[in-house]
Amino acid sequence: MDMLWSGWGDPAKAAPLPETVTGLLRDLLGVKPRTAGPLALEDIAVPEPRLEPAARRALCDAVGEEHVRTDAETRIRHTRGKSTPDLLRIREGEVDDIPAAVVLPAHHDDVLAVLRACSEHALPVVPFGGGTSVVGGLAPTRRGPFIALDLRRMDQLLALDPVSRTATLQPGLRAPQAEALLAEHGFTLGHFPQSYEWATIGGFAAARSSGQASAGYGRFDEMVLGLTLATPEGTLDTGRAPRSAAGPDLRQLFLGSEGAFGVITSVTVRIRPVPQARVYEGWRFASFEEGAAALRRLAQDGPRPTVLRLSDETETLIGLAQPDAIGASVTGHQSAGCMAITGYEGTEADISYRRGRAAAVLRVCGGTPLGEEPGQRWAHGRYSAPYLRDSLLDAGAFAETLETATFWSRVPELYASVREALTTTLTEAGTPPLIMCHISHVYENGASLYLTVVSAQGDDPVAHWERAKHAANEAILTAGGTITHHHGVGADHRDWYVREAGPLGIEALQAVKRRLDPAGLLNPGVLLPTD
Repeated sequence: MDMLWSGWGDPAKAAPLPETVTGLLRDLLGVKPRTAGPLALEDIAVPEPRLEPAARRALCDAVGEEHVRTDAETRIRHTRGKSTPDLLRIREGEVDDIPAAVVLPAHHDDVLAVLRACSEHALPVVPFGGGTSVVGGLAPTRRGPFIALDLRRMDQLLALDPVSRTATLQPGLRAPQAEALLAEHGFTLGHFPQSYEWATIGGFAAARSSGQASAGYGRFDEMVLGLTLATPEGTLDTGRAPRSAAGPDLRQLFLGSEGAFGVITSVTVRIRPVPQARVYEGWRFASFEEGAAALRRLAQDGPRPTVLRLSDETETLIGLAQPDAIGASVTGHQSAGCMAITGYEGTEADISYRRGRAAAVLRVCGGTPLGEEPGQRWAHGRYSAPYLRDSLLDAGAFAETLETATFWSRVPELYASVREALTTTLTEAGTPPLIMCHISHVYENGASLYLTVVSAQGDDPVAHWERAKHAANEAILTAGGTITHHHGVGADHRDWYVREAGPLGIEALQAVKRRLDPAGLLNPGVLLPTD
């Protein structure tokens, strides 16, 4: 099944907002209903592919003619990613950066052959996994024809070592497929980001993904033991052992490289036994500051739950802490304060032990237990927020997210600075926002902040958001945060990443790119500036 071309995920899961929510949007934010829906796919004016006959022949020789697609629908479905500006533009029929062709390799040698063909014909290449990028990771800045390299045919479990607890996966495997294949052998990867239903193994590695159970399983880059990369200059294999002192770790160079250095064709990851049980529960804290202190206590001193997250007062009040209950209080206890969710996976005995010790810590830190019902509601709706975003757009609202991370001592300043930047900029544009935030990834030394922004669309929602996002990015760097914790750099964050990494760091990365991709054909303008 393909993802909805004009929105997120499975079209059957999209649902209109309840009247209570549309009324709240109207009264609180001045949201006006849309007068017309998005264009029908068949009504979009799609330009001709502009693919030279010789280039097309070379691509067909590499993967077979049936796997080089130039029809309008396939190309539309591979245009940009799933940020809100991406969706608003494609709903209006804007496809100026549509790929000339979509090419589908089946294995590593196919990818090498495609890259040789593209090098011969100066044709840029955008690796395409699940298409879930929300930071401009699928829109090259170089003008002219390019191809989308769709890796969906590379969807196999290549190897599994139950003794070492490792698995080698192809990059086009969607996360649910990967979990199903591993479960047949009694294992799990344990990586469950909000994009889980559609994102791919290769995308997780390319963007340094972080899942909702990162407190227990770790980030995806912590799971990776080895990578195989296809580049215009040949093949790179990294990872001979779990850890090594043999020079700098090349795995870390390619994790997060977002297709700019090469195409990931296999990923070796560590795996764990499928847990016997899963338990999720809710806690209430009087304030975001109090709740954050409790999360820090668990992250630093333990015991650390598998899932550990905290919604601020606004997100709790609106109900986004549990997306399937949006707009309604889940229980009478949640009309004020902040909702925290803790989750435990493992054996019954392990869960009982960690849960009991963590509960004692949370009580000492001011937490009030709310039982399992809020936790189970969160688990049920944990992948619902992107569908909610689509419903908000359909109702005439603007909704977008951004994220960052910093050290614990800087969390309060970062939280306040980004909220102020967004509020000021959007209010000045005549679209005062509702801003919600949660912590969903914690570390011994710091945490991430994930913000959701909802406002009226106004006369030019894309321009309004560009100004607001610019202000938020400036606030992030000024307050000592990183420009991205897990969404990636893409084109949207590139200029701020350049400042974060510094001139010498960027020059070093550009030198790597010139060696691996001399013509600059791989995802040009994504991650790094073009020369």
